[in-house]
Amino acid sequence: MKLPHKAHVALVDGTTFTVMHNTGTPFEPKLEGATKPDLSATNFSAGVRHQDNAGRDKGTSTQLDELAHAAAAAEWINAKAIAGEFDDLLIIADPKTLGEMRHHYHVELKQRLVGEIAKTLTGETTDRIEKAIAAA
Repeated sequence: MKLPHKAHVALVDGTTFTVMHNTGTPFEPKLEGATKPDLSATNFSAGVRHQDNAGRDKGTSTQLDELAHAAAAAEWINAKAIAGEFDDLLIIADPKTLGEMRHHYHVELKQRLVGEIAKTLTGETTDRIEKAIAAA
């Protein structure tokens, strides 16, 4: 994947949210400046979509706290996009989190989104994240 110089990268899962930026080249990203924004997970409305008979019958459960965290991350990113604090953004999140975040994307965020990677990379080293971006 081609990641523009100075693009921001949001790494998200059900409990973790980290933002970095690319100081490298588009084909050889170098991520720096990792920050962990403080989120307040208050939007628990997502859970309504995930409460179905099939899921209950199979014993699978969707953690409402994880979905609320995804919604909070999307809202934080939306606010930064609306404020013009970044031009390009790549979102890397596990499939469930990414799916929930998409429900909350603001049009301004969509215009700045250069890509998504549906993969859990929050526990990986920066080097492995850079390689995953370059390979995507």
